[in-house]
Amino acid sequence: MADRHTNQSLFDIPDVPDFIPRRLKPWLFIFFVIIIQFSGGIYLAAATDMVGTTALMQEDILMAGYASLIGLAVNFAVMFRIKFRFSNRTQLLTAGIVLILANLICAHTDSVPVLVITCFIAGWFRMQATFACNSTIQLWLTPVRDMSVFFCYVYILVDGAIQLCGIATVYTAFFSQWEYMHWTMIGLLALMMLMVILLVKPVRAPLFIPLLGIDWIGAVLWAGFMMCFTFICVYGNYFDWWDATEIRIAALAGLLCLGINLWRALFLHHPYITFRAMKNRNVIRATAVYLVFFTLMATEHVFEHTYAANILGFDETNLIDLNWYVFVGIGVGCGFTYLTFARRKWRYKTMTVIAFSLAIVYLAYFYFLIDYGVEKEMLFVPLFFRGAASVVISIVFLTSIVQSGLPFQTFPQALTINGFTGAVMSATFGPAVIGEILRHTVAKNASLLGAAITDFNPDTVHTPVGSLIGLVQTQALVVSMKEIYGWLLIAALASLLVIAVSYGPMRPWAIFPKWKTIRRTLRRVVRSEGQANVPMI
Repeated sequence: MADRHTNQSLFDIPDVPDFIPRRLKPWLFIFFVIIIQFSGGIYLAAATDMVGTTALMQEDILMAGYASLIGLAVNFAVMFRIKFRFSNRTQLLTAGIVLILANLICAHTDSVPVLVITCFIAGWFRMQATFACNSTIQLWLTPVRDMSVFFCYVYILVDGAIQLCGIATVYTAFFSQWEYMHWTMIGLLALMMLMVILLVKPVRAPLFIPLLGIDWIGAVLWAGFMMCFTFICVYGNYFDWWDATEIRIAALAGLLCLGINLWRALFLHHPYITFRAMKNRNVIRATAVYLVFFTLMATEHVFEHTYAANILGFDETNLIDLNWYVFVGIGVGCGFTYLTFARRKWRYKTMTVIAFSLAIVYLAYFYFLIDYGVEKEMLFVPLFFRGAASVVISIVFLTSIVQSGLPFQTFPQALTINGFTGAVMSATFGPAVIGEILRHTVAKNASLLGAAITDFNPDTVHTPVGSLIGLVQTQALVVSMKEIYGWLLIAALASLLVIAVSYGPMRPWAIFPKWKTIRRTLRRVVRSEGQANVPMI
C-alpha cells in the first residue's frame, strides 16, 4: 500500500503562482470549496424564520432547497466538458458572481418561481465550482486516482459543510436576522473572488474542447422531470395528493418530460443520458439501495424536528446543536470508510451490511428511547449512527458507479442518475411516504385515545376540553412515532437479512483514468459529433 500514498510534496498546481508554497496550494482550493459549499441560493435551516417574515410556506422553501440539489445533479453529465472548456479561474469567478446574485435574490424575493429557478441555477454553478476545485487537487489526495479514497474526502467536506452551514445559519438568525447569513456569504464569496483574481492564473487545459454535441434540450427535460417529481413529494400532503389538480398536472408533466427523453434517446447520437447508463447493473443496484435505505432513514426529515420541538420543547438553537452529533458521525463514518473500504479494500457487501447495521441501531435506539423526558445528550447515539450510516452507504455506492464498467463518455451520465436518486429522491420520496403514514397513524391513534374521554361528565372534570384534546394529540404523536419506528426497524432487519445472504465478492478497485485519457475521449466524442452533423452533399 505504500505506493498509494507517495510523497505528495512534489505535487504542484500550475494555476497558482510559485510564490505560494506548494504545500499550501491544495489548501487554497479546499478553502474555496468550503466557501462554495456553504453558499446556496437558500438556507433551509432558516426556514422557520423565513416563514415568519415572508409570505412563503414551508413547502416553498423546501422546494427551492431541493431545486438546488436538482441543479447539482443535472450538472454531473457535463461537468467534465465544462472543465476542459474553461480555466479554473473562469469557472470560480463565474460561480462566485452567480452565487452572489443568488444570495441577493433569495434574500429579497417572495416569488416562489423566482426562488426555485434561482436555486436551481445556483446549484448548477456550485457543483461546477466544487468539481473545478476537487479535480484540481485529486492527485494530491490520491496519487493513483483511487476514487474510494477521493470520495471519502468529498463526503466529509460536502456533508460536513451541510451540518455546519445549518448551525451557522440558525445562530446568525438568533443573534441578528436570517438575511444576515446571505450577506455573510456574499462577503465570503467576494473574498474568494478576490483571492482567485490575485492567486489563480488563467491556465487552460492542454486541449481545447468546445461545448459541441451536448443535448441541452435533454438537460432541460431531465431537470423538468426531477422538478415535477420533487413538487409531488413536497406539496403532495399540502394539496391532498391526487385529489388536487396541481399534483395531477405535475405528474402528467413529469411523465411527459420522461417519455420525451426516453424517445429522444432512441435516435440521438449523444443524448443527455443514454440507455446504457440507465440499464447499468451497478446504477440500478445503487438506485434500489438508495430507495430502501433513505426511506428507512426518512424519519430524519419527518420525526426528529417535530419530536425535539413539540415533545421535548427544544428551541431553535438547541435543535440545531443536534447537528454537531451528526457532524461527528459523518467524520467518524468517513474515517472508518477510508481505513476499511479505501485502504483495506473491504467488500461492497461488507460495507453495505455495516451501513444497514448502523441504520438499525439508529432506528432501534429511537424506538426504545422515544419518550417525554429525554435529555439532549441522550440523542447523541442515534444521531451519531445516522450520520455515519448515511456517508458509508453514499461513499460505497458512488464508488460502485465508477467501477460499473461504463465507458468514460457514459460515466458522467451515471453520476447524474446517482445524484438524482442519492440526493434528490432520498430527500423527498422517503419523507413524503413516511409523512403520509404518520398522518394516518396519528389520526388512528388519536381516535382510539380520544374514545376514552368522549363520555366524561363536564361537571366532574376540571381540566379544560382544549387541554385534554392537546394531551390526546401529543400522546397520539408519540405513540405513532414509536409505532412507525418499530415497522421501519423490522423493514431494516429484513433488508439486512437479504443483504447478508446475498453473494458479493467485488472489492473497490475503482481507479479513475488519467486526465489526458479523459481529454482524448472527450475530443473523440466532439469530433464524432461534428462529423455526424456534416450535411451530406
